[in-house]
Amino acid sequence: MRMFLGAVAAVSIVGAAACSPHYVRSRPLDLGRIVAPAPSLTRNVLLVSIDGLRPDAIDRFGAATLQRLISEGSYSLSARTIMPSTTLPSHTSMLSGERPDEHGVSWNNVTSAKRDVVAFPTLFSVAREHGYETAAFFSKAKFSPLQRPGTLDYSQAPGGWFGKWSSGRTVGDVRAHLEAHTPNVLFVHLSDPDSAGHGSGWMSEAYGRAVRDADAALGQLLASADTAYGAGNYSVIVTADHGGHEYGHGTADPRDVTIPWIAWGRGVQAGALHDEDIETIDTAPTVLWLLGVQYPSEWDGDAVTAAFEERRELQPAVAD
Repeated sequence: MRMFLGAVAAVSIVGAAACSPHYVRSRPLDLGRIVAPAPSLTRNVLLVSIDGLRPDAIDRFGAATLQRLISEGSYSLSARTIMPSTTLPSHTSMLSGERPDEHGVSWNNVTSAKRDVVAFPTLFSVAREHGYETAAFFSKAKFSPLQRPGTLDYSQAPGGWFGKWSSGRTVGDVRAHLEAHTPNVLFVHLSDPDSAGHGSGWMSEAYGRAVRDADAALGQLLASADTAYGAGNYSVIVTADHGGHEYGHGTADPRDVTIPWIAWGRGVQAGALHDEDIETIDTAPTVLWLLGVQYPSEWDGDAVTAAFEERRELQPAVAD
């Protein structure tokens, strides 16, 4: 009996450890290996992804912060995500500038992961090679493959197989981080709308509340960014990984693949991007372009320069 209880205790300890949050910090870069960036529109970019946010939900549910960013910034409510329109493949495309057939991340949960971390260039690795401090706050455990050591000065994600944090929890952690750090590239993932969509249906009353909760968390995040960076000293891109319909997503249905893409803050030229064909793979190149960094030539995406006031001639890097 004593041996059995000991075995149970051991399993409990292992299980508790497996469910612990996943934090990854990188050692300081060798300053001699940093490639200096070119002149840039900004030195600080905040990229926010609101999981499962349909563009038509912004006005439908009165998401006041997003409505303000649209009215003051540059935006498209008809941008597109990749296929399959699922969370991890889409976010990998968003952060790597490549389609799934190039980056190879086709799985969407920890149990089916094909590798522990990705091995290809991401927004974080390229920016950090040019001396920029990077940080990422993921609110789902499935993002752990994107927490590659050496690419993020700081990152966190829930533990376990299906760990998940609310927008309030995630933004609370970001705000605490910004009290001591000012990462040049800050990625924040908010999960509430996706969770409500799967549980109660997209565009349901519960989904609407989740959209407003994420929107309120975004407002708190921007207030903290104003304090940390100084108002007007940073640029923002807000987008989504996918939309959804009924109780799911992942198909080619327009409700699944249509996403918002909003630019706001430093260097932004206000107005609708009606003539721009924007895809989620364009997000990482846009962030690097804003920072004066040449993005890899093999990336499928292109910088959305029409959203910004100054048009610099910065082409993708030529591969060796």
